[in-house]
Amino acid sequence: MNKFGIIAMTAVVAALVSFGTFKFASSQSVPDDVSNNFGFTAASAKGRITAEAPEFINAAALVTQSIVHIKVMVSRSSAGSGRYDPYYDSPRQPQSVMGSGSGVIFSTDGYIITNNHVVNSATAIQVILTDKRIFEAKLIGADPNTDLAVIKIDAKDLKAITVGNSDQVQVGEWVLAAGYPFSLNTTVTAGIVSAKGRSIGIIGQKEEGQDRQLGNATTMGSAVEAFIQTDAAINPGNSGGALVNTSGQLIGINAAIASQSGSYEGYGFAIPVNLADKIVKDLIKYGEVRRGLLGVSFPSPSTEDQFLIQQGIKPGSVLGAYITSVQPGSAAAQGGLKAGDIIQGIDDATISSSVELSERIARHSPGDAVKLKYKRGQQNATTNVTLQAQEAAPKSSRMTDADAITSQLGASFAPLSTAFKQRYGLPSGLGISKVEADGLLAQIGLQSGSIILSVNGYRVNSVGDIVNIFKASTNGIMRFECLTPEGQRVVFNLSFGA
Repeated sequence: MNKFGIIAMTAVVAALVSFGTFKFASSQSVPDDVSNNFGFTAASAKGRITAEAPEFINAAALVTQSIVHIKVMVSRSSAGSGRYDPYYDSPRQPQSVMGSGSGVIFSTDGYIITNNHVVNSATAIQVILTDKRIFEAKLIGADPNTDLAVIKIDAKDLKAITVGNSDQVQVGEWVLAAGYPFSLNTTVTAGIVSAKGRSIGIIGQKEEGQDRQLGNATTMGSAVEAFIQTDAAINPGNSGGALVNTSGQLIGINAAIASQSGSYEGYGFAIPVNLADKIVKDLIKYGEVRRGLLGVSFPSPSTEDQFLIQQGIKPGSVLGAYITSVQPGSAAAQGGLKAGDIIQGIDDATISSSVELSERIARHSPGDAVKLKYKRGQQNATTNVTLQAQEAAPKSSRMTDADAITSQLGASFAPLSTAFKQRYGLPSGLGISKVEADGLLAQIGLQSGSIILSVNGYRVNSVGDIVNIFKASTNGIMRFECLTPEGQRVVFNLSFGA
């Protein structure tokens, strides 16, 4: 498997001095382009794009009118001390930081799309338009499961971007990426679509614009990744900016880069607009995302080939989403789906992977009826299901003690000694000494000898730590980061409750 190296969410974050405070500019204008201060060399006029590619010029003119610069102030202490961070061995210390990203004007009356990691934990948000006007913004809603957020400014007659159709995007198609990299003025870069439906194991792993790494995650939760991959240059500060086609139509929201240095090195990733459109409209209307639930689990892309081989299936011989388990009482169960079925279509769309299935389901709301095409053994079949709502487990029925957690996980645990953790460079860890055949960890495929490193981003050293983290959970969904005996990091979500 190819390694992209570090996946960096492309917001710019810089520590502030002067007693850890920050004050937004009070004037209604900002300085002109500061690029000359960096000693950039002007390109020769001989290299200008002329009539050979007029579509770039037209598309760039359209998209730049709808891109905004976002500045945020974040108090690190608001995220909570003791948060697990692989780059620091000690808990974070309270401090103020200034963040910078991009946004896309979604409506003429001031609704703006950006990334969740750009505005997450922000205590103040400022928007700068292309005409240098400055507005204070308020957060309307955010969805960590897709890394999308909506903010609002008090303005009228803005130039809203034209929304395209990401389903029609083809690999090899020319695209433009627009945003505010390195806090420069609006910048547009060109490239092609390198791939579609990319899952890179990044959403939900860490917060606040930190660098994030590719994981070998087995996904059972609600994080949705089906990125458009492009080689158009996307740099820090481009998060929340636009990926558009040559007609200037929005096809994606820039979200991440694959890089060893934190800057562009060839791969950029954008959230497809057909998914973003549903999320954004929900956030504007309800302040939250109302997502339909199918109720199935499947192996992650990074482990799928190995899993299929274990099931006696040759990877690539059958396209679709292989179901590893079906939640009792779910829409999938009511539709007759079983573990081992392979979903190959939803409504009129062909499904070739679990990534595509997750993205398609995420476009729907609770109560939506969808038609699923699936393969069971050598037989093809169809079923109609009505998607259910994702609801938090009732407080009275949720687990509150170590015995209940241990029972549902189906495992026995052993604390790791300080010497062991120091020897292997582990900042935290809880050993799994035994895995029961009927438990949740066995369904994931974890074996005895594995180590739980963190849950919901918090370090874990005991079962009591897991209980406390669960009590703080609002929806009963917990994200585990584990280390297998072979040294492979595995990230997965589990849903607890009645």
